[in-house]
Amino acid sequence: MQKVLVTGANGMLGQDLCPILEDNGYIVTETDIDTLDLTKGNDVENFVNDLKPDIVIHCAAYTAVDKAEEESDRAELINVKGTENIAKISGELDIPIVYISTDYVFDGTKPTPYEPDDITNPQTVYGKTKLLGENAVKSYCKKYYIARTSWLYGHYGKNFVETMISLAEKGDEIKVVDDQIGCPTWTVELSNGILKLFSKPYGIYHVCGSGATSWYGFAKEILSQAGIDGVKLSPCTTEEFPRPAKRPKYSVMDNQKICRNWKAALHDYLQLRNF
Repeated sequence: MQKVLVTGANGMLGQDLCPILEDNGYIVTETDIDTLDLTKGNDVENFVNDLKPDIVIHCAAYTAVDKAEEESDRAELINVKGTENIAKISGELDIPIVYISTDYVFDGTKPTPYEPDDITNPQTVYGKTKLLGENAVKSYCKKYYIARTSWLYGHYGKNFVETMISLAEKGDEIKVVDDQIGCPTWTVELSNGILKLFSKPYGIYHVCGSGATSWYGFAKEILSQAGIDGVKLSPCTTEEFPRPAKRPKYSVMDNQKICRNWKAALHDYLQLRNF
């Protein structure tokens, strides 16, 4: 059985990914900041040398998109230096690495879905540091999968689905941005997508929900599938809901059918949520 090292195992993705890997016969070593500080190069080198995993899945990241605008040094330390450290030792030991990246590496100006080899042009600190992480992986590793995902939600973290349901249950009027288009992705879909990568050639992949919608369209579908009626849900523009970090207006990515349609995935998420 193959040994897999997962960084960021306590995060929203990691908490779904690790049991799915185990269910598929992998021996999983889970790490988080408490067990492995990726910003300390010697610690990372010693840990990986001792473990000698067959695969590294690098989920750990600074993901607070808005906060990154004022904490650029911290975002860079984690997303760039941390990634460099894990990529360097993985490359030296010839261990395949999976790096979780983001739609924020694009500027959102393309009118058709982004392909993996499209030109990147991040507009935020978060996007820039994640792209530098991608570059570090490509620089240090011959065997790599870069898995770009988007609009992630899961049962083990704060997310848009739960926010919408919570606001609706309070009876609040909800205004949601309708001019940003992307691909909602359930963490379980992303986890299963990562497993599919292992049978594909090394390279860059878009591992996100199939199809596309706006945040408003996503909210509408959430409330509809959850059976929540009588909520005043209104579309608004990005300008009406300003945020510190600029959002891509169009970040739809071509996923080559790696993941299912986002509506089907949302259905399963909500079904599990009710147990």
